[in-house]
Amino acid sequence: MPSFLLGLLKRLPPRSRSTSQSPTSQSPTSQSPTSQLPLKLLGIVGLILILSLIAIVCGKRRPQAAPPSLPPLPQDPDIQVYFNQSQSSRYQERDRPLLRSGDDLEAVLEAAIAQAQTRIDVAVQELRLPRIAEALIARQRAGVRVRVILEHQYNQTLTEWAAQSGQLEGRSLERYQGFRIFLDRDGDGQVSPQEAAQRDAIALLRAAGVPTLDDRADGSKGSGLMHHKFMVVDGRTLVTGSANWTPSDLHQEPGIEESRGNANQLLRLESATLAQRFTQEFETMWGDGPGGKPDSQFGVQKPVRSPQQLKLGASSVVVAFSPTGQRQPWANSSNGLIARTLAKAQARVDLALFVFSEQGIADALSARRSQGVAVRALIDPGFAFRDYSEALDLLGVALLRQNCQPEPNNRPWHPALTSVGVPDLPEGDSLHHKFAVLDGQAVITGSHNWSKAANEQNDETLLLIENPVVAAHFQREFDRLYRSAALGLPVSVQDKLTQQRARCP
Repeated sequence: MPSFLLGLLKRLPPRSRSTSQSPTSQSPTSQSPTSQLPLKLLGIVGLILILSLIAIVCGKRRPQAAPPSLPPLPQDPDIQVYFNQSQSSRYQERDRPLLRSGDDLEAVLEAAIAQAQTRIDVAVQELRLPRIAEALIARQRAGVRVRVILEHQYNQTLTEWAAQSGQLEGRSLERYQGFRIFLDRDGDGQVSPQEAAQRDAIALLRAAGVPTLDDRADGSKGSGLMHHKFMVVDGRTLVTGSANWTPSDLHQEPGIEESRGNANQLLRLESATLAQRFTQEFETMWGDGPGGKPDSQFGVQKPVRSPQQLKLGASSVVVAFSPTGQRQPWANSSNGLIARTLAKAQARVDLALFVFSEQGIADALSARRSQGVAVRALIDPGFAFRDYSEALDLLGVALLRQNCQPEPNNRPWHPALTSVGVPDLPEGDSLHHKFAVLDGQAVITGSHNWSKAANEQNDETLLLIENPVVAAHFQREFDRLYRSAALGLPVSVQDKLTQQRARCP
């Protein structure tokens, strides 16, 4: 008990501290003002006690900011890497009074935008950060050409989204509710017109006349997913990675105090040649812009483009864009490129993936494992143990479907790996990475999830980077996640397997 409360209790007369009352004691209405003082004091003490206990409990539940626990790693001059859960840096969040571990990914975006002198091209699935919208607007007013491409599901203001809220469910409903919480700055449960005008990023961009379109600009109702997450500045600077430009992907899932944002990273690359490749991808999707002809190309409507390799300072970089659909052999697709790259591993492969459901990639890993390559894998808890997840293959089991049949071409590993599992994440957060580290020398990363949808339907970016300085940053992030991960099959999956054996003898 806090010492000041003990002091207050000691000042009470013995009778007033008693919890019992004799049958002949006076009624409250007959007590003198002097005799009522101890009771009032007890009430005050009790209230303070309750508030103190609440504060203690809340203090235990809220992760505390700690000083950086690791020294910063050196950055390559041409490729800088930033993680929002980094243990070698701290930053002050701007939407809540929290000094927390991690790189401020929003500040990374703001810095790149602020330096623009001629043009900014943004292609990002979702943009919900008002400060980023304001930064883009400021550069447009300064004479910089600004263009934005979004996924059509998220090219909506709150008013437009609210009109569909009755039809939303699952993750879409959660995102809508989180967006409302984010806009509700004063926390009164309502989004006022002033709050929406100040914090709705899409509304801000529209009000300022920033040219914006989405994947319906090709005349369709939307392609797979416009899942890119990149920005090109002045034809030289590229910022890309796994993060959408949202509160939940950078800082915090709105409304969940324990959240530190989905585990994500951004890369800033300086290369006119690489930036030109991304500008070409942007122009293919942009067409003649908003309100023009339906000549934008998204998804499988885009022309087939082969991966391009280039030299970037001390790095070798390969860039590829999805989808290829089924027009090309699987080996020529982005997933095929991932498999071919993994096949080069000599000692170890570490994976940190939001989704892993591509059988061909799992088979490539199995071949390397049979040659002595060590494999460790962390998958987001929301996807790791679904019946189509390749994590189950690596763990040597299969969850059968209702017809008692496994996923087509399913190949559980024997012997099973013991180094596969899920990370221990703060409440409300996901593992949103899509990266692999090979032999501590090379990295596979981008917006591209390791899935069939990413390969055949979505607009995606895939980067292969050979550079040990860059790889060291990803290795440190993997090690951070792996240190507290839960490895192996959880009890819930073991129970399903037991039931499955009874149901499908």
